[in-house]
Amino acid sequence: MSATVRFQRILGIRFVVGTAQQVIDLVSESGGLVVVPSGPGLRNLATDSVYREALLGADLAIADSGLMVLLWNILYRPKISKLSGLKYLRTLLLQSDFRLPGSTLWVLPNQDNAERTVRWLREQGSGVSYADVYVAPLYNGCIQDPALLQLIERRRPGHVVLGIGGGVQEPLGFYLKQRLSYLPRIHCIGAAIGFLTGDQVRIPAWADHIGLGWLLRCVSNPTRFVPRYWRARHLVPLIFRYSDRLPIIGP
Repeated sequence: MSATVRFQRILGIRFVVGTAQQVIDLVSESGGLVVVPSGPGLRNLATDSVYREALLGADLAIADSGLMVLLWNILYRPKISKLSGLKYLRTLLLQSDFRLPGSTLWVLPNQDNAERTVRWLREQGSGVSYADVYVAPLYNGCIQDPALLQLIERRRPGHVVLGIGGGVQEPLGFYLKQRLSYLPRIHCIGAAIGFLTGDQVRIPAWADHIGLGWLLRCVSNPTRFVPRYWRARHLVPLIFRYSDRLPIIGP
């Protein structure tokens, strides 16, 4: 397995190039932080030092951004393949140890999302319960959570799933990695679970495979998602200028 996995550094971040199962196998060996940075998030590498530190401190980064993959494959070699956070999550949900009671702790943004997620997971045969869900507070710029830290230490799950959105979940995952007395598998999946539960627009496997998830989101809620994906255009000059190098931090 390891012989077919390679890594490609883009904007200073070490991305793993492989299948979802290979990424899961890698993080299962000794635990660690898996991040799935989006295009709108990656544009902040030159301005957001907290987000930047979290990506650099992750153990594995997945190339989920279709814009980043497209630009890289046009401009540079060797080429890389896109691996979406949704495909990663679908594969993660099939792992036998992930489905066991008490094996996971889900960190979600609100109570409605938590209840819908638990119901959906139970319908899929998972052993998850409401005790396996933590509703995150609003962090307001200070991304630290001693209560979550204590909960994880007490329950000691093998998997911690962060589904609270890009830009926040990565620093929170890095915070947990630095302070926990053991290293679980920490998965930053963002909105991916919402695509399955119906909390967000459902993205069929075929649409995810050809990279149209962003378009379905924009159609479903243009006011929210069109400005967000439009901001990702700032990733283009970063890729042109820095290639595999970490962008210089600026204002």
